[in-house]
Amino acid sequence: MTSSPVSPRIVFVTGGNRGIGLAIARTFAKLGDLVIVSYRSGAAPDGLVGVQMDVTSQESVNAAFAEIEATYGSVDVLVANAGVTRDGLTMRMSEEDFISVVETNLTGTFRTVQKSISPMVKKRSGRVILIGSVVGLMGSAGQANYASTKSGLIGMARSLAREYGSRGVTFNVIAPGFVETDMTSTLSETLREKYVAAIPLGRFCSPEEIAEVVKFVASPEASYITGAVIPVDGGMGMGH
Repeated sequence: MTSSPVSPRIVFVTGGNRGIGLAIARTFAKLGDLVIVSYRSGAAPDGLVGVQMDVTSQESVNAAFAEIEATYGSVDVLVANAGVTRDGLTMRMSEEDFISVVETNLTGTFRTVQKSISPMVKKRSGRVILIGSVVGLMGSAGQANYASTKSGLIGMARSLAREYGSRGVTFNVIAPGFVETDMTSTLSETLREKYVAAIPLGRFCSPEEIAEVVKFVASPEASYITGAVIPVDGGMGMGH
């Protein structure tokens, strides 16, 4: 069991208004941390602080961080979770579908990470956790764009880990497999059975199971872990 931080941290979860991001946000909130979630439209979930932010816009990212820092202070833990999919076989995939996924999942993550680093370096303390995917390690037919971005997050995290390790800031990637979310709930029974058959543990993961791993990586017990890729995939991608 991990211990709670001595004082509440400011935790920022991008795309934290639903699915995995929401589970992560609620897990940190239970620890007593001040949790802020970003969303593109709508409103923040009940009980959580929200800030409107579009990771594809540098102006929007700048404004969101300015709002957070002016109201609450600098971010101690960043969980970069915002992402999109635009699946399709490569021969039929439009350039727009490829670029839009890269812009959100990879460039958008870069924007949020870049804005969080300076205060962490000054404090000589900080945790940056990028939500990747098992497909970034093993590939996935019909997801050349998505898999490319999730692979890119690994290179980003490991480069940053080398740049800022001496400043006490850690950078890690959590790589989920199939998770029980609104997205996977639309799968046909046949397709679901096919995917489950490829998972040694024989089931999909819950968002809360991902959140627990993120909580650990942000905990004091994980202070010597950086540049790691931690799969939470039921064994689906083992060996990759």
